[in-house]
Amino acid sequence: MTDTPNTAEDSTAARLHGEYKVPGGKLVVVDLGVEEGVLTGVSVSGDFFLEPDEALLDINRALTGLPETTTAADLSAVVTASLPPGAALFGFSADAIAVTVRRALAKATTWADHHWNIIAPAVLPTAVNVALDEVLTEEVGAGRRNPTLRFWDWEEPSVVIGSFQSVRNEVDPDGVARHGISVVRRISGGGAMFMEAGNCITYSLYLPQTLVDGISFADSYVFLDAWVMAALEKLGITAFYVPLNDIATDQGKIGGAAQKRLANGGMLHHVTMSYDIDADKMVDVLRIGKEKLSDKGTRSAKKRVDPLRRQTGLARTEIIAAMMEVFTERYAATPSELSSEEMGVARHRVAAKFGTKEWLNRIP
Repeated sequence: MTDTPNTAEDSTAARLHGEYKVPGGKLVVVDLGVEEGVLTGVSVSGDFFLEPDEALLDINRALTGLPETTTAADLSAVVTASLPPGAALFGFSADAIAVTVRRALAKATTWADHHWNIIAPAVLPTAVNVALDEVLTEEVGAGRRNPTLRFWDWEEPSVVIGSFQSVRNEVDPDGVARHGISVVRRISGGGAMFMEAGNCITYSLYLPQTLVDGISFADSYVFLDAWVMAALEKLGITAFYVPLNDIATDQGKIGGAAQKRLANGGMLHHVTMSYDIDADKMVDVLRIGKEKLSDKGTRSAKKRVDPLRRQTGLARTEIIAAMMEVFTERYAATPSELSSEEMGVARHRVAAKFGTKEWLNRIP
């Protein structure tokens, strides 16, 4: 064979390098140059598997000559179109190659490209916690705050419903009144969260969307919570995602995630995990219908939730500490605090939006 997979020698442009580890898969590496706005000498490599071998040449040729502004979706489409009939990709995908190309071009970022902060739990009203999710996502998108992991804490029993949920369909007013529940609507989609003081572990990640550039919505959940799975593994729990956004173990569901992407480039990814939930009270407050349970393999909402306290035997504070430790070690994160300006804006948002009947009942 006179041709080789690496066409780097054909280009005199400065070489750019990108890497992407596919969640649950293999490492993809791309080296390339850029001349007059187009990709040159593209070379894809990694520890993946590809059949037939010659398909790598086809991928490199297809990518070479594309505009450097090509979107991740278009890069993936070009790779897919270049593959011969019957080609098999193991441990990676056309989307993974697109992500890696975008990283080489600095249009997509890695965890290591950012200085991460951690905000430890502080007791705040639930409405303020929800408002902070919007405020801090905006701040990260605007570049005024480093990407940040924040753990929630609260005192009042609450239900936090998803942005697109109907209040009357999700919440039982008699149960809410009987148990003194505060009901708040958040900015992200997904399902309702029943939260009493100390019965959940909730955290929010505020990040630039460049970190998930080219990664599908479904894969972004797994990608952004890889550190959590590592922390749980350290505590003796093997957890996994049940598409789209449930986190489970072989003993049951332990949590759920939700996301929101803002126009300014900021992104919110947050998770609530059950620590010691009162299942009887939960089903007294939430309307959890048969349709919602129909694809979960269970007849009872109580059986869906398997709290972390029972599975680990650890205090909630110990689990949070383990999560913070793993995140810090992985991403060299440093401690941070909420600024007085951020808190001021959040409290204003509560008064103007998150604490209003108009927002709560925007979908009655």
